[in-house]
Amino acid sequence: MTSDRFSAGGGRRFPILSPLPILLLSLSPFLAIITILSFHRSGVNPLISLPGHFKSLPSLSFLGLRLQSDLPIPPETKRRRRMGRSSIAICLVGGARRFEITGPSIVKNLLLEYPNADLFLHSPLDKDAFKFLLLKSAPRIAGVRIFDPSLIPATESQIRVLSPRGSPNGIQGLLQYFNLVEGCLSLISAYESRHNFTYDWIVRTRVDGYWAGPLDPFAFRRAVYVVPPGSRFGGLNDRFGVGDRASSAAALSRLSLIPRLDAAGYKNLNSESAFKAQLTISKVRAQEMPQPFCVVSDRRYGFPPGRRGVPVASMETSAPLNGAKCRPCAPTFGSECLKLDGGWSSPEWTEGGIEICNATGAWEEGWESVFDGMAGDVAAIGRRQVMAAEQIGCEEDFERLRRRTEIWDAPPATEVCRLGLSESGSTSKLGL
Repeated sequence: MTSDRFSAGGGRRFPILSPLPILLLSLSPFLAIITILSFHRSGVNPLISLPGHFKSLPSLSFLGLRLQSDLPIPPETKRRRRMGRSSIAICLVGGARRFEITGPSIVKNLLLEYPNADLFLHSPLDKDAFKFLLLKSAPRIAGVRIFDPSLIPATESQIRVLSPRGSPNGIQGLLQYFNLVEGCLSLISAYESRHNFTYDWIVRTRVDGYWAGPLDPFAFRRAVYVVPPGSRFGGLNDRFGVGDRASSAAALSRLSLIPRLDAAGYKNLNSESAFKAQLTISKVRAQEMPQPFCVVSDRRYGFPPGRRGVPVASMETSAPLNGAKCRPCAPTFGSECLKLDGGWSSPEWTEGGIEICNATGAWEEGWESVFDGMAGDVAAIGRRQVMAAEQIGCEEDFERLRRRTEIWDAPPATEVCRLGLSESGSTSKLGL
């Protein structure tokens, strides 16, 4: 529709459009969107009253509109988002003897999986400590303590409560391990005091743990302490745990709760049974949940394992290993052939799906190729980086680590690196 008016310029006359139709035409897409949104909010399908050829449209993409509220969010995604808003401490304890192969898996499946978490490391100084340079890629590092270990005199209550049976270094070995665990809790408490807050969650795992997959966000459960099944040895699996702040305080107080165990009449406990007892007296309920990690071990074990033996799994096993001992190997047979005491080790071993190594000797020749092929390129690069480390590069990486860490209690980088990279250091044992 045109107006009767014409422009008068240069002898040529052009029709002038009425402004009302132009205005309506320009506003029509916005009016359509508003109309559809009003239908959507009222629960009415905006396409029901449209002609048939519009009903066949699969979505509202013709308007460039995506109604996110119509898309169901998977429970795991909801849980992961919730954990992303929580304060989490990840407590890493133990010696670094095989960190060249466990470190990249910890970074990938714990630290990068929960990038809002603060890392705390508590480890003894030895020839392998330089391998912690792999932690330079961790998103957040709050506290590091690398200490020179010394003898811990056993008290009378510790001698009564603890048993040397099953511990490679007797009661002293248990005390050293308990000190590592509780020392990490002390690091966390110091950081909390500095910043006047408490963590919602604490994850405790081992330096020598290889993680084949990410930590499930449903492992974070209130009012219980989550541990893996299996490897109970008369108590509870103490190779990994996650809980809220109160539950974790009870679970990680491995040394300070021994007097209470003594007063309650507990005697001759191994690590696992002492762990179960301390949760019991603290009124903390344990809950088992499968976890995709294993403890990489150089130790030698009888083969095939007896009813109360220690099976060593192949790291290539796809089933969750729940902290079982493992190594890279060409497996000998499947776990369905084993006859283990379920109350002592794990009934899961006899259900199949787990491949067993012959661990009567040292790691087999060519284990590096087995590991690299199984773990992937990133893990292989990390392993080779440690194997090829030199003094100057090691010191630079440790300095970067120190500058990123708020609480740092460790020897100078020169000492840590020299101890590991000297001729008597650990690189000769890494397959070089």
